[in-house]
Amino acid sequence: MASPRPRPTRSGLWSGRAQVSLPSRATTPVRELLTRVGVALGLLLLLTLIVYIDRDAYGDHTGGNGVDFIDALYYATVTMTTTGYGDITPVLPHARLINVFVVTPIRIAFLVLLVGTTVEVLANQGRRALRDSRWRRKMRNHTVVIGYGTTGQSATAALLRGAIPTERILVIDADAQAVAAANRRGLAAFEGDATSRELLHRAELPKAKEVIITVGRDDTAILATLTVRQLNRGAHLVVAVRDSLNLPLVRQSGADQVVTSSDAVGRLMGLSSLSPELGEVIEDLLSAGDGLEVVQRLVTRDEEGRRPDELEGEKVLGIVRNRMLRRYYELGTETLRTGDEVVVVRKAAGAPRSPRVE
Repeated sequence: MASPRPRPTRSGLWSGRAQVSLPSRATTPVRELLTRVGVALGLLLLLTLIVYIDRDAYGDHTGGNGVDFIDALYYATVTMTTTGYGDITPVLPHARLINVFVVTPIRIAFLVLLVGTTVEVLANQGRRALRDSRWRRKMRNHTVVIGYGTTGQSATAALLRGAIPTERILVIDADAQAVAAANRRGLAAFEGDATSRELLHRAELPKAKEVIITVGRDDTAILATLTVRQLNRGAHLVVAVRDSLNLPLVRQSGADQVVTSSDAVGRLMGLSSLSPELGEVIEDLLSAGDGLEVVQRLVTRDEEGRRPDELEGEKVLGIVRNRMLRRYYELGTETLRTGDEVVVVRKAAGAPRSPRVE
C-alpha cells in the first residue's frame, strides 16, 4: 500500500522536505551576499570620510582632543547602527545640517539594506515553496530521469531531440553538481535518494508517463525499479544495468525494458573490430543529427493503405499496432492503418544531401 502523500505545514512551507530545483538565471546566494556586504562597507566608508573631512565641526566630549580618523570611523559605525552613544556629536550648524540631509539618508539606506536582506531570505524560502507547489500541480504525464550521469545525460539529450519539451522532463540525482548541470540545461531537478518514496512522491512520479533509471549501480537500480513500480504501475519503465546477469531480476522487479550498457558497448567494440564498416553503421544509427537515424513515428494520412516497402526515403523495420511490434519479416503484404506507428531507418535531418545522379 502506498504511503500517504506529504502535507504542507501550517506556515505553508515544506519544512525539511525536498523541493524541486528549477532552472534560474539569478545570481548565486554567495555573490548576492558579497554584493550587499560591499554596499554596506561602502556606505560606512562614505560616512567616515564625510565626518573626517569635516572633523573640526565635531566635538569629542570624552577625550576632548579633537576627532581623528579612528574617531570618525567610530562615529560612523555607531551612527549607522543607530547605537548613538553621544560622546561624539556635530557642534557646528553646517555639520548638523549635513547629518540631517546626508548622514540620516545613509543611515536609513543601511537599515533598509540590513532589513531587506533578512526579509529577502525569508521571502525566498516562501517563494521557493510556492514555486515548488505550483510546479507539482502542473506535472502530469512527464518523464522522470533517475540518475544524471553520462548515461542519463545522453538519454535526456535523446528525449530533447525527440521533441519532448524541457518542462516535461524531471531529473533526480543524489549529486548536487548533477542537479546544477540539469538546471543549466533548463531542466527541473531534485537532489536526493532515488529510492526514497517521499522524494519520488515529491517528484510527482505516480503521475509520470515515462521513467528512465540510469543510476550506475545495479543494486540501486533494482531497488529503484521496485519502488517506482509500486508507486506507478502504468508508466513505461526503462532501466540501465551494467551486468547482464541482473537482467532477469530487473525485469521481475517491473522494468518494461532493460538495457545492458556494458554488453552493448562490448558488442559494438567487437563488431567494430571484426567488421569496421558494420560498427560504423551501427554507431551512425545510434548517433543523432548526422548520417542515418532510427525513429518511431505515426503513420500519416497519405500513407494509410500503402505497403511498408512503398514509403519513400525510409526503410521500415517494424510496425507497432495495438502496442504490439511486428518486425519487417513478419509483415508480408500488410498495409498501413490509422493509428499505426512505424520504426524506420532514414537519413538524419542534419545529414548532407547526396549528389544527384543525372
